[in-house]
Amino acid sequence: MKLEGLIAVRYLFAHKQKSVVTVISWISLIGLLVSTAALIIVLSVYNGIGELTKGLFGTFDPELVIEPKEGKTFHTSDIPYDAIVSHSQAASQIVTETAWLTYGDNQAIVRLRGVDSNYSLISGLDTLLHEGTYLLTEEDDLAGRLDYLIVGGEIYYELSMGLHATRPAAVHIPRRGTTSMGYTLDQAFNIGYAYPVGNFFIQQDIDRQYVVADIDFVRRLMNYAPDECTAIALKLKPGVNVSKVKKSLTQSLCHSATLPLIIKDRYDQQPLYFKIFRTERLGIYLILSLIVLISTLSLVASLSLLIINKRQDVFTLRSMGLTRRRMRRAFRAEGVLICAVAVAAGLLLGFIVCFLQQQFGIIRMGDGNFVVSAFPVAMRAIDFLLTFLLVMAISTAAVTLTVQRAKI
Repeated sequence: MKLEGLIAVRYLFAHKQKSVVTVISWISLIGLLVSTAALIIVLSVYNGIGELTKGLFGTFDPELVIEPKEGKTFHTSDIPYDAIVSHSQAASQIVTETAWLTYGDNQAIVRLRGVDSNYSLISGLDTLLHEGTYLLTEEDDLAGRLDYLIVGGEIYYELSMGLHATRPAAVHIPRRGTTSMGYTLDQAFNIGYAYPVGNFFIQQDIDRQYVVADIDFVRRLMNYAPDECTAIALKLKPGVNVSKVKKSLTQSLCHSATLPLIIKDRYDQQPLYFKIFRTERLGIYLILSLIVLISTLSLVASLSLLIINKRQDVFTLRSMGLTRRRMRRAFRAEGVLICAVAVAAGLLLGFIVCFLQQQFGIIRMGDGNFVVSAFPVAMRAIDFLLTFLLVMAISTAAVTLTVQRAKI
């Protein structure tokens, strides 16, 4: 170890008398420690909330969706449907349309999603119902075909629906080529009736918009052909890379499909959410970086006082032939050592707090109707690395500037 390093270690770990310098040194160390731990904890909680929200979207949004690039619908006979299905574990045809839903005296504008029997394999919605049964249609000996609705929780309670209702909800969809001007209600809308049998609470934007029904029920209301749909949803095989399958399908459809199609992954299906999530994460990082910068002010004060306090030592070492540059290196090393100890301790503290939260859920979400009972936490190695580099970079810059301006 060079002489400068030995001096720095001596000043950092040697027994000190209680003084203002010692107190400020401890304050600077604790300040950096706490700000570093805060960076890790806040980023990990934000990651946990982000993953939870993405998981909720993932419950309703398929891994991949194939949609027409132009127009609203397409026929499965116009695309290599069998080749598409071969890339996936399960495939489901979907018809989505805006509808006017009435139940008694209550009404709401909803997104009606017609799905086939494979949809439960794609989304897992049947396992996430808040109340009721996952049932889309059935044949009754007396009434014939009965259609059912799985309703978003906010719509369900807004319309005052019940699981054992004796009256159906009316679903209104505008007829093609008509407007409301000069037409009666029956002339302007195709009307279908279905009974609400379940509701779900997944995510607020989904709960207040979507109603799920049988695809044939929606096709009848839309006057669509039996193979006509607005999208095909895919669930990929376990361990398959989504980006590679998306690229492969895009190339395949470009050569074999008779109409232009686009393939969307979950990021493409919710672009606004993921853009906001990245922007908010960057904002949080910048705000916490400012806190770290403020914490380094105490380090600057501590180092300045240390240099003043060690003037006699500086004079002695200079008399023994130690150059001004080497003395500055010693004090710079002192400051960097304080930073390194504080950052390492802060990373360890942040890890311990996040680990305890993961294992025991110490900090709870409250008494409300939340999806999880405790704040979710997701630690990432990249966050630890970036936090270490950020705090060390800011602290080292502050130490270097302080030492360069000191009169040694």
